[in-house]
Amino acid sequence: MEILTLSLFCLALLICLVLDASVLYALTAGLIIFSAYALIKKHSFKSVLKMIFDGIKTARNVLIVFLIVGMLTASWRTSGTIPFIISSAVKLINPNVFVLMTFLLCCGVSFLVGTSFGSAATIGVICMTMAYSMNINPAIAGGAMLSGVLFGDRCSPVSTSALLVSELTKTDIFTNIKNMFRTALVPFILACITFVILGFSAGNGGEVPDLSAMFSSEFNLHWASVIPAVVILTLSLLRVKVKFAMLASIVSAFIVGITVQGVEILEFFKIMILGFEAETAEIKHMIDGGGLVSMLKSAAIVCLSSAYSGIFSATGLLNSLKEKTEALSKKISPFGATMITSIFTSLISCNQTLAIILAHQLCEGNEKNPDKAAIDLENSAVVISPLVPWSIAGAVPLASSGAPTSSLLFAAYLYILPIFTLIVSLIKRRKENSYEQNHKLHS
Repeated sequence: MEILTLSLFCLALLICLVLDASVLYALTAGLIIFSAYALIKKHSFKSVLKMIFDGIKTARNVLIVFLIVGMLTASWRTSGTIPFIISSAVKLINPNVFVLMTFLLCCGVSFLVGTSFGSAATIGVICMTMAYSMNINPAIAGGAMLSGVLFGDRCSPVSTSALLVSELTKTDIFTNIKNMFRTALVPFILACITFVILGFSAGNGGEVPDLSAMFSSEFNLHWASVIPAVVILTLSLLRVKVKFAMLASIVSAFIVGITVQGVEILEFFKIMILGFEAETAEIKHMIDGGGLVSMLKSAAIVCLSSAYSGIFSATGLLNSLKEKTEALSKKISPFGATMITSIFTSLISCNQTLAIILAHQLCEGNEKNPDKAAIDLENSAVVISPLVPWSIAGAVPLASSGAPTSSLLFAAYLYILPIFTLIVSLIKRRKENSYEQNHKLHS
């Protein structure tokens, strides 16, 4: 019965993929399928509703933050924060190391805004536009871009995936971020080396365009525009709760928008709800977006995915699979089991959120230390999901930035991080087994 239920859900996902329909249709079908399974298992309709709401409750903080993030990104556009950062950052690009600089710039911007979608739609568009104009191999440039925007999506204090992992594992997000930087140091360096090497074969045929003039037509690129970014980074370093740090950044962006950019008060609030729209045609594709409305689809995906977790927990639908991951973790380490599970959940879920939730539910308890369990998810499900061609986690950033699908082959950081973590975990497991065997011999 369990296999049939999961197969029907996979079929719904496949149909949406073939028809190029929104993943929301498949997720809605999945909710109906899993609810029907619970009813067949003699659970009352009332208890099924309770399962759904219990699941959604686990992600309520994430949902709230999603909406705040939408308003934050719109306010940063309106206050000139994003245009100022981008126009300043682009000046650092050296055509000779364009691929590496694309990776580093996307890392920086994504860490500030905390979303791969928003980063790809801003700095990603700019980097890909320059790649095409400079005759740089778009697949290689796209791989560097995708790696960069996922860097911040994974470890930014305002990242919704980082918040989701901390909520699921009941861990402190700032402790998780510290662990994420620690475990990603070597993979990050290896990725930089890889992008330098790839850059030699990517081509080089042009100068970096000056974006300051383009943005200046609509924004006052005053140094004060960077204040909202400074506010959120400072408060994050002081370990202020993410929601409050973002709200403080929005307030500072509001002040900068009114005083520096000359935006009217009512217009600013309207933009925070509906998103920013540039008046200048040549920068619209780089800067338009944000707003509470822009996050509604993502919030719906999180809602539906979280509802699944409530049904799975109450009905034991995934218990047989969970037993297999437990056995696997004893053989190849808890991270190894989480990584393999994440590959399968990413393949069938079509989105990062559900991949993370399913991987957590299937591997919960394999790693006894919650902080380690959190970092296992961050180093597997979060970065593996974008590598699946039909997952919106990678497809949306590539499409919005104009990068080809073949860019997935060159997203070095997204491959190196889980593989390096797996090697480290296997070495540790081997040492632990060797110690246990020696201890038994001597006793």
